[in-house]
Amino acid sequence: MPKIDVYDLSNSVVGSVELADEVFGAPVSEALIYQSVHHYQATARAGTHKTKVRSEVSGGGRKPWRQKGTGRARAGSTRSPLWRHGGVVHGPQPRDYSYHFPKKMQLGALRSALTARLSDGAVKVVEKFEMETHKTKDLSAALVKLEVGRKVLVVENDDNRNLELSSRNVPGVTLVHSSELHPYLLLGHETILIARATAEHCSEKLR
Repeated sequence: MPKIDVYDLSNSVVGSVELADEVFGAPVSEALIYQSVHHYQATARAGTHKTKVRSEVSGGGRKPWRQKGTGRARAGSTRSPLWRHGGVVHGPQPRDYSYHFPKKMQLGALRSALTARLSDGAVKVVEKFEMETHKTKDLSAALVKLEVGRKVLVVENDDNRNLELSSRNVPGVTLVHSSELHPYLLLGHETILIARATAEHCSEKLR
């Protein structure tokens, strides 16, 4: 089992925790992580893009000129796709980009991402996020002591109102519940701060 030091908010080692091999020591599948990230980004797309077809463009109700006798090509509307300011043929229309991604593949990708980030030294276990106040400066001071990167992912399992409020205005800090943990988030942050109880919970639930 991987063994990792546990720190307090002053960056002092206060113990260690053993993590499950099945979760934090699993084989890393880059292909599985890629599929999971692709699914996350596809699901997040709004899909609200829209172009107007000829029936939706304003104007063009009158025939530009008579059918015969002018020497010019036949034309029935100035909003034809062939004309400037005309409609768009086969343009993008509103759609849903999400698709089904099997749960077992998602869990496998999450295990791979956790293992990869742990081997990179990006995972840091904190004994407990005990914030005395909800002030942003207190959390910022704690992050400076913990020597984290510019983008930090904080993973907490319990309801922590002070942590939730203090992390909202800190640039680069993202707070998520363990149930919302995703390979996209793990790969998009330099440092992953995870509470000890949450790390043990993930070791148990993600096997």
